[in-house]
Amino acid sequence: MNRIILVLLFIFLSTYLKSQDTMQFKQLTPAEERVIIYKGTEMPYTGEYLNNKLNGTYSCKRCGAELYRSDSKFDSHCGWPSFDDEIKGAVKRIPDTDGKRTEIVCANCGAHLGHVFIGEGFTKKNTRHCVNSISLKFIPESKK
Repeated sequence: MNRIILVLLFIFLSTYLKSQDTMQFKQLTPAEERVIIYKGTEMPYTGEYLNNKLNGTYSCKRCGAELYRSDSKFDSHCGWPSFDDEIKGAVKRIPDTDGKRTEIVCANCGAHLGHVFIGEGFTKKNTRHCVNSISLKFIPESKK
């Protein structure tokens, strides 16, 4: 029985690691790496997309997967871009080890995006994805 479990675990890990090796990632700057890979946070009110009002799509800086549409962005006055909804299946939620917050990552590549908060009452959806601008790339509607 133990051998079967070990073989299955080996197959799973081999498949997982191979898929990670073949995934193409954008070359990140040290600042991007600090946030996206090592789960840092950019300084509030400094992000490129905080006040962006253009129509378009926000994608993952690391892998390019589409994450948010501009119509879900709102001004929460928290210092980071805020969204009340993600593109279906694009964002994964992971409880922080502190038990107080929920981390959000790109469902495609695991890049750290920020945190999600529920119940604050900013929008009808009662959800705020607080996202680091440095984790995102904005694609204006006219360039799609």
